Amino acid sequence: MRITGVAEVTDATFASEVLAADGPVLVDFTADWCPPCRQMVPVLADIAREEADRLTVVSLDVDRNPETQARYGVLSMPTLMVFRGGEPVRSVVGARAKARLLRELDDVL
Repeated sequence: MRITGVAEVTDATFASEVLAADGPVLVDFTADWCPPCRQMVPVLADIAREEADRLTVVSLDVDRNPETQARYGVLSMPTLMVFRGGEPVRSVVGARAKARLLRELDDVL
């Protein structure tokens, strides 16, 4: 599922794109078959554009990248996980309005 302004990462690129990133990275663990994931597309596109100075947003398709999904114990979609310094620092599960999501992530950004 393509999101404007959001890079797709894979099992092969996760370490370099997410774990080695300088600032915080919001990873959208998603799947094409997931209706709540589709609800998050415009929210994540807005956040990627509006918060670009303090947050990188990327997307990972769990069906095509099972290693990363398993490594972080992601069982429900969408799971949104913030990584900082190579470690997950916040995880939220389920679709959310943009304002609520930003409030929930504010202290880790």
